[in-house]
Amino acid sequence: MAVNILVGCTGSVASIKIPQLVDNLLKIEVKPNIKVVTTSHALHFFNKADVQAPVLCDADEWEMWSDRGDPVLHIELRRWADLFLIAPLDANTLAKIAAGLCDNLLTLVARAWDSKRPLLFAPAMNTLMWEHPITAKHIQTLKSFGFHEVPCVSKELLCGDKGLGAMAEVATLVSAVESALTSGNNSKSLSENLCCT
Repeated sequence: MAVNILVGCTGSVASIKIPQLVDNLLKIEVKPNIKVVTTSHALHFFNKADVQAPVLCDADEWEMWSDRGDPVLHIELRRWADLFLIAPLDANTLAKIAAGLCDNLLTLVARAWDSKRPLLFAPAMNTLMWEHPITAKHIQTLKSFGFHEVPCVSKELLCGDKGLGAMAEVATLVSAVESALTSGNNSKSLSENLCCT
């Protein structure tokens, strides 16, 4: 049976890794179907033509619907996807999802997400943004929704700062997806697997 993976990306420079992430996800054993949902700012960091999967953005949400009975894209994506991986999740979109805001295609999918299916998120931001007290509160809020964190890592960031805030490596993200597909949405076993990837 095919597995459908939705990859979300936001306005972090770590979105430059989206083509590589999709390439690596396509190689996992279950041979998934993949779609990418992007914020407008994420598109600054990669070329849609370099991604081996459909890339959907806000314009697609509004172009799909014209009259009663037409499909609503964020609901169709939620129904289609067996797993949602948001990588990178920047500070802005993290705050939006934690507050329940849904003003673009990605946040609409997150707000409409079926909690019986796994949603993984990989934070990515500047070290001082990561260390801001509100970030920990937002992360905890997402976890309280049943979402699963793929923790950021410490390294020299592209801005030149050093410290926590870099998105997890692509290999770690792929392992987290494989663990989630194996664990289903069993929160305890999935959290145990993610802390060890």
